[in-house]
Amino acid sequence: MTVTIVGSQLGDEGKGGVVDLYGDAADVVVRYQGGDNAGHTVVYDGTEYKLSLVPSGAVRGKIGVLGNGCVVNPRTLFDEINTLREKGLDPDVRIAERAHVILPFHRVLDGIEEDVKSESDQEVGTTGRGIGPTYEDKAGRRGVRVGDLLEPDVLRERLEYVVPQKRALVEDVYDVDIEALEDPDAFDIDALFEEFREFGERLATEDMAVNAGAFLAEAMDDGKTVMLEGAQGTIIDIDYGNYPYVTSSNPTAGGAATGSGISPTVVGNGEVIGIIKAYLTRVGSGPLPTELGGVVGDTPGYDEDADGPDEELATYIRDEGGEYGTVTGRPRRVGWLDMPMLRHSARTNGFTGLAINHVDVLAGLDEVKVGHTYELDGEKLYTMPATTEQWARCEATFETFDGWPEVDWEKVAEDGYDAIPENARTYLEYVSDELDVPIYAVGVGPGREETVVLEDPYE
Repeated sequence: MTVTIVGSQLGDEGKGGVVDLYGDAADVVVRYQGGDNAGHTVVYDGTEYKLSLVPSGAVRGKIGVLGNGCVVNPRTLFDEINTLREKGLDPDVRIAERAHVILPFHRVLDGIEEDVKSESDQEVGTTGRGIGPTYEDKAGRRGVRVGDLLEPDVLRERLEYVVPQKRALVEDVYDVDIEALEDPDAFDIDALFEEFREFGERLATEDMAVNAGAFLAEAMDDGKTVMLEGAQGTIIDIDYGNYPYVTSSNPTAGGAATGSGISPTVVGNGEVIGIIKAYLTRVGSGPLPTELGGVVGDTPGYDEDADGPDEELATYIRDEGGEYGTVTGRPRRVGWLDMPMLRHSARTNGFTGLAINHVDVLAGLDEVKVGHTYELDGEKLYTMPATTEQWARCEATFETFDGWPEVDWEKVAEDGYDAIPENARTYLEYVSDELDVPIYAVGVGPGREETVVLEDPYE
């Protein structure tokens, strides 16, 4: 059986913590899409582990697999593995030979393209990690895959084909002098070949590259359990999110099959747990109908001049929840929970259970609001419209819940669900009823032990 962990909102819902929570019963944890633009934070025994590429199961000593749906920056990967080893862990990470490689020129192009888009206010607010340009090359059939790093002749051939195209794009289309760039070697075939050939040698020496689908099928045939870990969230899925303010892959449950090599029937017969933050955050541009105020910052989509009660509340929630990007450190935009968004996510992913995090962050507020429906051109909507332009015109209709007090959340986690303040339970049960999906876990703090567990998906 598989358990798939999916973000139900715009990312940053606490997926890494849930993977860690349930990960003890899993033998293998698989990342099935995204790259080092994802940030998962796991807190265990007072130590905080910030992961951008290594699957979150590494903290529990599980085998981690980066599936073929991922894009992999070897520089980031090996730096992260080295850091985890310095903290006393011994991560066992395998990488799909079919996964695509983020090369230095992808990162350069990511920054250039965002700068160009910003001139007409069309920037997406990417992390600048080269994710989108790498997926572009994958779709354009000119990418370099992990398996290519293992064969120097193939690697050289791939680079000799693609690098001149990238040089021409930078120099002739964007009118940028490559020699004036901070990293001109990003477009040097010889320099790229030597660096990435060495990465291939390390992958081979440490036996990290695998045929992921076959590797996972063999593991399951041997009775091993597999957890599939999505990065980002449903609403920035390239097909089901608020395009173009999306990532370049499929964080939804359907992506778990194509991005891992495990068949859709196997994934569909397993558990799919939707991770929800008890409020809403996002980084980057795009609509947010339940948004509270803005924040001073240079991230697209923020209102630098916002002030007033909503902005004070947004700042309070942001600071209480530590709502700053794991990878970038950027402050996140904050809003109330958005039920049309969650209904869309539940339908798209087929959730069998929910994990609702950060209930403790909202403690102490007099009231807590939820965007129950939208109004668009005089029509009431219970789910997100298909286009971002329509979504931008939606106005949220709110329901208000009585707030709940600050309590000893560690004791609540020990005592169980009934120890959660009554008003918070009313709020949680509203979400569960609206989505017609049971609650499996409630996060009441950042640590593994600060979670109320109602159901174990492996039992």
